[in-house]
Amino acid sequence: IVAHAESLAARFENYEPQVEDERDPAVLLALRAAVLKRSDAELAMISAIKEARAAGMSWSAIGSMVGTSGEAVRQRYADKVA
Repeated sequence: IVAHAESLAARFENYEPQVEDERDPAVLLALRAAVLKRSDAELAMISAIKEARAAGMSWSAIGSMVGTSGEAVRQRYADKVA
């Protein structure tokens, strides 16, 4: 373990960054923005399903609007809209 730790420490100390090692921060920002949009969309989906259930829509009808079966949408969202 000690030898491995010393090997890692040596690699760290002797590391010289190369241009090809750099990452484009714009790519990470775009990914983060997509994650936030996905989160917002999921919250909107939960809200819409909650309203649909309160209005008396069946899981089957909601599933067909979402593009899946009623059972699948019920399994995914029932606990979130309860």
